[in-house]
Amino acid sequence: MDHPPARSHTDPMQERVQRWQSVRTWARLIREAEALWHADVRILHRLAAEELMRLVQEVPPRLRRRVNRWLERFHVVTRLK
Repeated sequence: MDHPPARSHTDPMQERVQRWQSVRTWARLIREAEALWHADVRILHRLAAEELMRLVQEVPPRLRRRVNRWLERFHVVTRLK
């Protein structure tokens, strides 16, 4: 049985899905860190601030515009520059 020739590059649709998943994941992590601000525990506020700063710094610059769109959909305050 003949198999189709192996591709030397990744399927463009698969790349788009992976990029979408990555962008959505960054936005969800930021939303979760921001949600900790609503707790009345000072230690959680500090942890949330630290996590939020770390996440914002780790988002790749090429994905920031798309992550911002997800942040808007999640109705959170944080936006990436």
